[in-house]
Amino acid sequence: MMMFKRSLFLTVVFACFLVGPDTLVAQVTEDAGARWSAQRANDWYAKQPWLVGANFIPSDAINELEMFQAETFNPALIDKELGMAESIGMNTMRVFLQDQLWQQDAKGFTKRLDTFLGIAAKHHIRSLLVLFDSCWETNPHLGPQHPPIPGVHNSGWVQSPGKARLMDKSVEPQMEAYVKGVVGAFAKDDRVLGWDVWNEPDNRGGDTVREEEAKVARVEELLPKVFAWARSMHPTHPLTSGVWTGNWNDPAKESKTTKIQLAESDVISFHNYGWPEEFEAKIVSLKPLGRPLICTEYMARGNGSTFDGSLPIAKKHNVGAMNWGLVAGKTQTYYPWDSWERPYVRQQPTIWFHEVFKQDDTPYRQHEVDLIRALTGRGTAAAGATAP
Repeated sequence: MMMFKRSLFLTVVFACFLVGPDTLVAQVTEDAGARWSAQRANDWYAKQPWLVGANFIPSDAINELEMFQAETFNPALIDKELGMAESIGMNTMRVFLQDQLWQQDAKGFTKRLDTFLGIAAKHHIRSLLVLFDSCWETNPHLGPQHPPIPGVHNSGWVQSPGKARLMDKSVEPQMEAYVKGVVGAFAKDDRVLGWDVWNEPDNRGGDTVREEEAKVARVEELLPKVFAWARSMHPTHPLTSGVWTGNWNDPAKESKTTKIQLAESDVISFHNYGWPEEFEAKIVSLKPLGRPLICTEYMARGNGSTFDGSLPIAKKHNVGAMNWGLVAGKTQTYYPWDSWERPYVRQQPTIWFHEVFKQDDTPYRQHEVDLIRALTGRGTAAAGATAP
């Protein structure tokens, strides 16, 4: 033991001589489970191609449970649809997981996730994996999922954890096991781009005002722990949680949740469904943080957010960009948000809200896929495509 300690001491001294004590201390601290330094984050980002992709769920799944449960997991369709993404130059997908999948069958879920990552890698696509999500249905359940509600946007998406599991503190060890189990299984896997630890954590999504406030308070307790649980597995990929609301120009006006997200994220991710001017203003407001930026949700045509308007701006600022939706399917996110109050039962929307491809595999708008190919310089038609 004494000989080992002496050798370790000499190794550390020699390393300090080579790289300098400040660099070594920072690296050792990060490897021990601390947040990445801005330098490490920027060095990582400099090695990546320009990240362009989508939030992905196969068209036959209404939510993340249906995507990954053994009875409905569909590798053949995933393969086809990720091939479509590759064909237009996309190289990354943001993919939502669900904690109950781990609780139900950790081994089986891990195997199916491994299969998914293998299919994506075949198409030169790396995945940003989302561990928790505060949006939509508060009481998710395993097993068969209900069919889509006619004419309604995202009528079957579920939160993770659901309300009951989130508020029950006795469930916290299960959540910790899920985070450590999934991140640990793929901590050194090059097919993973990164870990989005919690989607829109302060999205209220409760049943009453009191429940919404309690939910947000509970998430604010858990969010730093989730970052710590993930880091304890020493992933080689960055961690993030995307800011999506508030005034990022003025730190004093940021919510407690946003402050946690910005303080803990290795790379900064954000959402924006606004006009190009707003999209660029959000980028400018986050640049002073000195870390790589990835927009993990954008593109809602009827709301002013389009490929034509936002994607060239993202490229100009070297910001990664992942739009919502790929192939129209059971999520029905081609319907606009107002379909929650006014379902599009008797008529289709004049303009599709999200999605890139129709169910017959043709583009919703040919100009958009040509633009993506041209801006990325990738895809099967990249050589002949031209941007306006």
